[in-house]
Amino acid sequence: MDMMVTNEDENGVPDHNNSEAVAHNVKAAGGVNVEEDQELTLMARNAPKRMLSAEFKHLTSFSKQQRVVPLDMKNSSLTHALEGLKFICKNDGGPTGWATVERRFDGLADAGGFLQRSHFGECIVIEDDSRYFSERLFDSLCRRRNITSEVINKAQFREFWDQIADQNVGSRIQTFFDVVDKDGDGRITKDEVIEIISLSALDNKLPNIPKKVDEYATLIMEELDKDNIGYIMIESLETLLFQEPTHNVRGENRNLSQMLSQKLKTPHPLTKWYEDLKYFVHDHWKRCLVLVLWIGIMAGLFAWKYIEYKNHVVYDVLGPCVCIAKGAAETLKLNMAIMLLPVCRNTITWLRNTKLGVVVPFDDNINFHQVIAVAIVIGVGLHAISHLACDFPRLIHATEEEYKPMEQFFGDQAENYWHFLKEVEGYTGIIMVVLMTIAFTLAWLRQGQLKIPSFFRKLMKFNAFKCSKRYDAFVKKLTGFITVINKFTGFNAFWYSHHLFVIVYAMLIVHGIKLYLNKEWYKKTTWMYLAVPILLYACERLIRTFRSRLIPAQLCKVLVYPGNVLALHMTKPQGFKYKSGQYMFVKYTAISPFEWHPFSITSAPGDDYLSVHIRAVGDWTKDINKAFKDVCNVLYTVTTHY
Repeated sequence: MDMMVTNEDENGVPDHNNSEAVAHNVKAAGGVNVEEDQELTLMARNAPKRMLSAEFKHLTSFSKQQRVVPLDMKNSSLTHALEGLKFICKNDGGPTGWATVERRFDGLADAGGFLQRSHFGECIVIEDDSRYFSERLFDSLCRRRNITSEVINKAQFREFWDQIADQNVGSRIQTFFDVVDKDGDGRITKDEVIEIISLSALDNKLPNIPKKVDEYATLIMEELDKDNIGYIMIESLETLLFQEPTHNVRGENRNLSQMLSQKLKTPHPLTKWYEDLKYFVHDHWKRCLVLVLWIGIMAGLFAWKYIEYKNHVVYDVLGPCVCIAKGAAETLKLNMAIMLLPVCRNTITWLRNTKLGVVVPFDDNINFHQVIAVAIVIGVGLHAISHLACDFPRLIHATEEEYKPMEQFFGDQAENYWHFLKEVEGYTGIIMVVLMTIAFTLAWLRQGQLKIPSFFRKLMKFNAFKCSKRYDAFVKKLTGFITVINKFTGFNAFWYSHHLFVIVYAMLIVHGIKLYLNKEWYKKTTWMYLAVPILLYACERLIRTFRSRLIPAQLCKVLVYPGNVLALHMTKPQGFKYKSGQYMFVKYTAISPFEWHPFSITSAPGDDYLSVHIRAVGDWTKDINKAFKDVCNVLYTVTTHY
């Protein structure tokens, strides 16, 4: 068993430095957050508790579009606070509303007439991206009725519908309270507040909220838990929601209220686009800076080569095609070089600790690596198509007089495509394209397992397809095919196929040396682009190999837990130090001599051993779990929740 320790930050980005890693508090770059306005936030700083109180009220909204619920309590802040509970039914609670959801129930229920927990949200018309809340709502309704199964019949569903469609204010408050109160003890703790805020941010795609979720939860508890007893009762929530609005507020709070009301209005599409762009740039300015710089460099290289070959003698025959091909080739040299830098973990760690880390998002190294791969695909397409579809046909069909200036570069005039493909430039290019296609495809498939398209699942709602044996057989065959594809497109396929780039880089250097139009060595710049990145990456791989050999780990205990969880306790090398939040890379040579996987260190820094817990979720983790289960003589079990 080999291991390597590295830091685990909020992005899960590997971060190690020799034998001892330094823990960093790196904030993840957030996504677009339309609801966070700089001016609004600046004003709200003077009244944090008021804002958090309003934020807590806003959490009762589970949909992105605010809808006004008409209530008789005109002087109560409850009118706006509870309008979000409308998410649970687009229809009213009358006969018409029930008839609609009853038809959905009949379409989604299984053959036994039971509705699955996973289909509950769809049945009551909760948006697909709010499935976490729909499941929490289902659990809370079941908990109140002592239902322990994850399926319900139509009678139970009718009870659920009667409650969630009830327009009574008290009923809606109780429903929301039950959703937040996960354990059903009648109290909302800080942990439950944190969880509901996180789920709300997840469902509404607000990645910046989780960064300060603990701070928000603390302020909410300060507002509602006046006696500091550690939890919130439903009476505290009702007191907040039914409180009279304060009329004698300062001007800044009045302006804040007006701005909040203004934001509820549907903006003009152009205004919304501008706001989205503004917030995106504000939230991702580091990424934008790097992308603008990178794209600017590529544009400059492309323009330089385009102008150079526009003034070249071959332009009279090849035209703008050769300019496009050479411009794309120059960007390919750059991208093939810098693509190696984001995966040099030691270098990234060192750069992150410099002043450059203030303006460069080094924690986005893998994302940038993937973006570069997309640019390479585009560059290869432009380069290959320009040559194959334009340059070569022009050379083949050129007249003798037109071709005469070309002889110094291409020799005798070609009669067909084979003349170009059999040359070094031709077959090296083809080999590179084939190998990169394999590597890119398997890397893309690794991003997420293939699933049956939702179209086929939706067809199962109709009786004609549900009862069709042929359609059922087709779906089973499709499922089996996708299962086979997923089996062969996991981490192993990605990892080993990426090593094809060793051949790709070798071919690229040869391809860059055997050029038709450039004979001088100093104009053959491919090796100049690649020399430093390849050397740096090779040194990184050697360091990783030697480090794993110099710091061996011996297993001292193996525990097998229920739920396919394996705990490995290893000896701690003398002088080895680490901090909480770091993780180690583990390699089990019996499964694969090259495959490393990161796992969080679960032992305390003061322990005399290192431990990791491995859950069987992928091919490698399943193999290692099976390997140790087979050799363990004692099965360790725990009865408490793990």
